Amino acid sequence: MSPATRRAAPRLIVLSAPSGAGKTTLCKRLLADFLQLELSISSTTRPVRGSEQQGKDYHFLSTEEFQKLIAADRFAEWALVHGNYYGTSKDAIERSFAQGKSVLLDIDVQGAESLRKAYPVECFSIFISPPDLQTLESRLRSRGTDSEETIQKRLKNSIDEMKEDKHFHARVVNDDFEAAYAKLKTMVDLQLGSSS
Repeated sequence: MSPATRRAAPRLIVLSAPSGAGKTTLCKRLLADFLQLELSISSTTRPVRGSEQQGKDYHFLSTEEFQKLIAADRFAEWALVHGNYYGTSKDAIERSFAQGKSVLLDIDVQGAESLRKAYPVECFSIFISPPDLQTLESRLRSRGTDSEETIQKRLKNSIDEMKEDKHFHARVVNDDFEAAYAKLKTMVDLQLGSSS
């Protein structure tokens, strides 16, 4: 069996970061390099952005639908972030584990804390940090998807989120994508028991 497909006990690899820190791009690269990783598709009540697709990028739900799932205890974690609900399905995690797959999660710091508590053995959390707030602001503005009010709200939230990095198992500063990815890849290699 090749190193990239060698199996170890399934893990939850959790990446959290302020908006604009580059975690989504890092997640895509991890998925391309690790065949045993499966991306968790979060549920959310936020509006669709750009070319996002239902069931591929997120499971887009109404607030009422989301609250019914909370009441039915169907989420491994959920949080209210930037005025919208986000959550991770318990069933989806268990299905992946049953298939021997590890799960990659791209979630906020609140969700990461909940998953560390719910899956203390399986969970490995990594905080992706921007080099500084100026770089983060530049990245948010270059997206061209958010209003000035939203950008300011995200920057304020980012300051609070960056204070939470000490609760994560590891931290990667994304100042140079290739260097940040190399560090991240090494961490994931160790967690998954592979040496790709």
